[in-house]
Amino acid sequence: MTLKIYRTCFFLPLLTAAFLTGCASFPDRISPGAHLLDPNQLRAGSALASAAKQPAPWPSQQWWKAYADPQLDSLVAEATAGNPTIRIAQARLEKARALSGISRSLLLPSAGGSAGFMRERYTENQFIPPPYAGSWSWDNLATVGLSYNLDLWGKNRSALAAALDTVQVASAEAQEVQLAMQTAVVRSYVQLSLQFVLKDIAQTTLRQRQDILDITRKRLAAGLAAELDLRQAETPIPAALAEVERVSESIELLRNQLSELTGKGPGDGEGIRRPTLSFNLPVRLPAVLPADLLGRRPDVVAQRWRVEAAAQGIEAAKGDFYPNVNISAFAGWQSLGFSKFLSPSSLIEGFGPAVSLPIFEGGRLRSRLGVSTADYDIAVESYNSTLIQALRNVADQVVILRSLETQHAESATSNRLAFQAYDLALRAFRAGLTDYLGVLNAQTQTLVEAQRKAGVEARFLDAYAVLMQEIGGGVPVVAPPAGTGGRK
Repeated sequence: MTLKIYRTCFFLPLLTAAFLTGCASFPDRISPGAHLLDPNQLRAGSALASAAKQPAPWPSQQWWKAYADPQLDSLVAEATAGNPTIRIAQARLEKARALSGISRSLLLPSAGGSAGFMRERYTENQFIPPPYAGSWSWDNLATVGLSYNLDLWGKNRSALAAALDTVQVASAEAQEVQLAMQTAVVRSYVQLSLQFVLKDIAQTTLRQRQDILDITRKRLAAGLAAELDLRQAETPIPAALAEVERVSESIELLRNQLSELTGKGPGDGEGIRRPTLSFNLPVRLPAVLPADLLGRRPDVVAQRWRVEAAAQGIEAAKGDFYPNVNISAFAGWQSLGFSKFLSPSSLIEGFGPAVSLPIFEGGRLRSRLGVSTADYDIAVESYNSTLIQALRNVADQVVILRSLETQHAESATSNRLAFQAYDLALRAFRAGLTDYLGVLNAQTQTLVEAQRKAGVEARFLDAYAVLMQEIGGGVPVVAPPAGTGGRK
C-alpha cells in the first residue's frame, strides 16, 4: 500500500505536466519573417567570372609569403603572436566557452550540501515537548541534496546549442581579427616600401635640381645666363630638401606603426629595413566563389553562426510555455542536541518531482518570444548584408587589380619617356640651346611620372593584400553544417 502511494505521488506530477502540455499554445503571429540568401543565386558578375576562368587554389594561411620578403614574414608572425587586440579576441573566445559550460550544466544533475547548527530557546506555548520547551538547546541539521531537470521540452538543450553556436561566433570573430591584423601589417609594410621609393625619387629630384643649379652657375660665369636664371635655379632646392625630409618623416612614422602592430615599442621599429617586395602576384580566384565564401570569410561565417544561435534562442523561448519538471532528493540528519545527531534515528530523507507551469505572466513569455524572433530576423538580414557586401568587395578588388595592371604598364612607359625628354632637355641646356624653364619643366615631369609609377605599384601591392583579406586569407574557419537553414 505504501509503495502504491509513492508511485502515485511520483507519477502524478508527470501526468499533470503531460496534460498541461496539451494546453500550451504559442502566439500565432510571432514567427520569423527573414530568409537566408542562397549564395549560389547571387550573380558573381563579369569581374569575378573573368578572374575565375583560370581557377586558383584558395590562399594559404601564410598568403603574405607571395610578397617574397622575409622581413615581412617576421613582422606578420610577431603581430599574430604579440598584438593585444588578438589576445583580447582570444579572451572573448574563452569567455564564450565558459558561458557555454554554464548552459551545459543545466542538462546535468546538480548536488549540494548544507549544514546548520543553531542554539536557541524553544517556546513553551507550541508543539515543542518537554524537556526542550522553555529551555536552550542546539537545533542541528545537515543534508545532501540532488536535483535534476528533466528538460522534457528541450528548452535547456536549445539554450546549450545557442551557447555553442555563440562559441563558434567568437571563434570566427577571433580569426577575423587575426586576418585583419595580418592584412594591416602587410598594408603598412607596402606603404613603407612606397615611402622608400618616394624618398629615392625626392633625392633624385634634389640631385637633378642641384645639377641644373651647377650648370646655371657655369653658364652665368661664362656670360650665357642672367642673374634671374641663377635665382630661378636656386628656388626649387629648399623645396626638394623639404620633400626629402617629409618622406623621411613618413618612413619613421610607418616604422612606429609597424612596431605597434607587432605589440612592441617604437624602438623596435628603428631596426626595420627597406622592404624588398615582389610584384609577381597573380590575380586569380577560386572557381566557385559566391558559395565558397560561406566557408572562407570569417565575418560571413560569424554572421551565419549568429543565425544558428538566434534560431536556437527561439526554441528556448518556446520552452518557457511548457511545464518545468524537476526531480529532487535529499538525505541527512536532524536532531535537537548533539547526543543523537548522527544516530540512525536522526536520519531524514525524501525524493519526488516538482512541476511548475506559467499560467499568467502578463505577456512576459510572449514578449520574450517576440524578442527572440526579432533577433533571428536581425541575424538573418545581417548575414545577407554581409554576404552581399563580401561579394561586392571581392569584385571591387578584382576590378582595381585588373585596372592597376594596365595602369602599371602605361605609367612605366610614361616614366621612361619623361626621363628621355629630361635627358634631351638637359643636354640642350648645357649646350645653351634652350633656357632654364625648358629643362625645369622636363625635370618636373620626371618627378610627376616617377611618383605616379610608384603610386600605381604600391596600390597594386596593397590591393592584392585587400583581395586576400576579402576572400578569407586562408584562415581556417568552421562553417555551419551544409543544409542547415538556421531554423531547426
